[in-house]
Amino acid sequence: MLIADAQVHIWAANTLDHPWPGRQQPHRLEPFSKDDLLSEMNSAEVDRTIIVPASWAGDRNDLGLEAARLHPNRFAVMGLLDITAPASRGQIATWLLQPGMLGLRLAFRRGMNRQLLAEGAADWLWSEAEKHNLPIMVIIDADQITYIERIAERHPHLKLILDHLCLYMGCKDEEAFAGLDKLLSLKNRPNIAVKASCLPTYTADSYPFRRLHSYVRQVYDAFGPRRIFWGTDLTRLTCSYRQALTMFTEEIPWLTDDDKQWIMGRGLCEWLGWKMP
Repeated sequence: MLIADAQVHIWAANTLDHPWPGRQQPHRLEPFSKDDLLSEMNSAEVDRTIIVPASWAGDRNDLGLEAARLHPNRFAVMGLLDITAPASRGQIATWLLQPGMLGLRLAFRRGMNRQLLAEGAADWLWSEAEKHNLPIMVIIDADQITYIERIAERHPHLKLILDHLCLYMGCKDEEAFAGLDKLLSLKNRPNIAVKASCLPTYTADSYPFRRLHSYVRQVYDAFGPRRIFWGTDLTRLTCSYRQALTMFTEEIPWLTDDDKQWIMGRGLCEWLGWKMP
């Protein structure tokens, strides 16, 4: 079974040459490199990882693209883009020509970025991305789902992935999942998939995180195994990398072997066009 993690960040140190913009707190102050990630992947028996560049280190995709260049079967990138910069509009047509680049990752959950989504500041992007078959991962919370539903309806060929099941940041268990019904309402939008990522950080429970299993079941019943992508956001985990994996592969008894094939890697790779080995 191919194991592909839908989201891990890597980043370099905060230096004078590459200063961090200071717009959010990092997961860790010390750098986390491609080599650190490879070591973790090998230990946990993870085959592939989607690198999402760490936004606290700036909108730079170079570290991820270098990792993908050196290890094309282990890494690919969903890159960052400043949608407010005029120059960004000219980049979409050639975005996927960058070796190792599979799409975009946009964050609308914090601060002024929430307003950008509400006011339609990214409307130019959705049509361009649809035109150029550019998949987009989006991090929002459940209160913003109505905006995404309108986008998915207007652009039916635009592939969207909603990160972390749109859970409420900083909350756990019932509070974190209070908006789950809003996510489930998107089940009939075939161009929307979801990332079952970072889940151990949204519960006070310990491994094997049985409090999460009923929520996973609701998502599974709505979206099916081909539109649910396992991921970890490794540097935020409250458990080991291996435990985040075996929660799905060993501890949820109603997942079939075929379900696991799709959820743990195949579905993600097919959705993003990352050639299967």
